[in-house]
Amino acid sequence: MWHGDFETDPDYQAKLYWADEFVRTEVEPLDLVWPHEQFVPLTGKRRDAIVPLKEKVRAQGLWATHLGPELGGQGHGQLKLALLNEILGRSSWAPIVFGCQAPDTGNAEILAHYGSPEQKKRYLRPLLDGELFSCYPMTEPQAGADRRQFRTTAVRDGDDWIIDGWKYFSSNARTATFLIVMAITDPEAGAYKGMSMFLVSADTPGVEIVREVRLYGEPEAAGQHALIKYNGVRVPNSALLGGEGQAFVIAQTRLGGGRIHHAMRTIGLAQKAQDMLCERALSRETAGSRLSDKQFVQGYIADSYAQLEQFRLLVLNTAWKIDNYNDYKKVRKDIAAVKSVMPTVLHDIAWRSMQVHGALGVTDEVPLMKMISGAAVMGLADGPTEVHKTIVARQVLRDYSPAEDVWPSEWIPRKRVAAHTKYAGYLEDEAHSR
Repeated sequence: MWHGDFETDPDYQAKLYWADEFVRTEVEPLDLVWPHEQFVPLTGKRRDAIVPLKEKVRAQGLWATHLGPELGGQGHGQLKLALLNEILGRSSWAPIVFGCQAPDTGNAEILAHYGSPEQKKRYLRPLLDGELFSCYPMTEPQAGADRRQFRTTAVRDGDDWIIDGWKYFSSNARTATFLIVMAITDPEAGAYKGMSMFLVSADTPGVEIVREVRLYGEPEAAGQHALIKYNGVRVPNSALLGGEGQAFVIAQTRLGGGRIHHAMRTIGLAQKAQDMLCERALSRETAGSRLSDKQFVQGYIADSYAQLEQFRLLVLNTAWKIDNYNDYKKVRKDIAAVKSVMPTVLHDIAWRSMQVHGALGVTDEVPLMKMISGAAVMGLADGPTEVHKTIVARQVLRDYSPAEDVWPSEWIPRKRVAAHTKYAGYLEDEAHSR
């Protein structure tokens, strides 16, 4: 069901024009000056350069706009966020400069919803101000994201909890001040009611980062996805987030919004690949004509345009539904559909652009192979693509029923009999008139 246009008000559109120019001229250069340092706390010259950029964003009223005014944001709905995040998707540093980087946005959201006053005072305000970073260790080596196979436990010991287990691919653990750890607290209650979340300071004894995992193609020092061993980590009962057994509910609150925000930023990244594709096609000649005159390349351009527009409209429509329903559960099918489509869109457009760039396209002198590798990561982050497709299918099938007998409802012989029965009187008159 379609829901109309997605134009925004003129004042906000003016801010979007400002953000687009600001990201291109002031923020994208940071990706080349300080690559892989987005989640390293600001010090020295990096602080001198980046804090003024954050202040310019605040002056425009575009800092952490997903948060409500009580937390320093504008409380913008998902549709406005989609329009802004599309711009931010061009640059790895842009979410940091605009105060909306993952995983900190999701962690701030659940802290705001479920944190105690003490927890908010200690972690939320500095997190919102961009003065520290956080980590969300959930997946485990043997289980991936399947919480039914998690083994990390938190056992009561007087007024404390003792956490033991392993977590894998814990992004930004190396530079995080605190971690939000999901652990089994009641093995008998099952995966959905038997787990809790704990706020754990990164320097707590027993938190052991065994190694930092790099993504393919990253330099050795750039690894930021940790394998962590929790070896008798003792935390007080006040570290419990949202109450015992609440981990699943908290996770759903966090992940629903995060998935759609990833998609919003992916639009901007895919648009960058499309821009590169078109510029290259117009700039290069081979076999007597420009690449843009070759039908194969024209097919690349047309397919990429259509694929990106379809994805953009799917994301915007999903954002519109979230704003209007104010209930992530009602939009679960749409968010899962967005998540399952997202990696393919980025991969396909970046791959075509890489092909048109020729040998240059597979080097590190253009960002296309990084985009292609990033598309693979997107197919796994926040749940594998295949899992989200099964969610979509199950949700879609709820609106259907099986056929009443062995023949499908659109079986023509039966429908022909019904049609002739319905219009029998007219057919008899027609026969008599011949």
